[in-house]
Amino acid sequence: MNTPLFRLQAVTRSYGSRQVLNVNELEIRQGEILALVGPSGAGKSTLLRLLNFLEPPSQGTIHFLGEQIDPDRQPSLALRRRVTTVFQRPVLLRRTVYQNVRYGLHLRGRRDGAAEIDRVLDEVGLVELAQAQARTLSGGEAQRVALARAMVLQPDVLLMDEPTANLDPYNVGLIERIVTRLNRESGTTTVLVTHNVFQARRLAHRVALLLEGRIVEVADVQDFFEQPTDPRTAAFVRGEMVY
Repeated sequence: MNTPLFRLQAVTRSYGSRQVLNVNELEIRQGEILALVGPSGAGKSTLLRLLNFLEPPSQGTIHFLGEQIDPDRQPSLALRRRVTTVFQRPVLLRRTVYQNVRYGLHLRGRRDGAAEIDRVLDEVGLVELAQAQARTLSGGEAQRVALARAMVLQPDVLLMDEPTANLDPYNVGLIERIVTRLNRESGTTTVLVTHNVFQARRLAHRVALLLEGRIVEVADVQDFFEQPTDPRTAAFVRGEMVY
């Protein structure tokens, strides 16, 4: 788990004159679950957009699987397909659950995949709803469809942006178990943006705190919560205002 999958060096992201992210250095290790925590507006979702190549860095370099991405060099389509994202508010097609899960395979030219679709639907507990219209589902069920749609692609990296925000405890627990099992059994590297420090403690191997677009501290989960080296991290863990 010590091999870097991503390496960011002197990466910034600006919108006009406003710089929202400034990451001097960050490594994301192959096979880990890394939680990104911090207050709203700290730059967590912006960092996620750089990691899934939706936006280029304004400055600096991102190394991923031996390829360099910078303001003038964007990743190949093959490389982009190694990373999949589950957003806080899933966008589902006006189709059945099964067709939604199949959609990503269809975009990649896969006409088969029935066995894989059935498998992931079983893993997320949606077999009985396979033929239900996705737009009729509850919030938790819809998020599990989005997760199944990502899982069926078998990505190297799964990015998750507040995937359990506003969900009931049952669905939160179910999604957390799925993510943990996926990481343990398939070795899927996972980057999780969450406001829930308890969730970060439950799921992550390492935790990174972002404040005002900068990474304050990255540490193994136990050290982050019990022996932080930065006083701002200690204050954040205690639930104090650090911004």
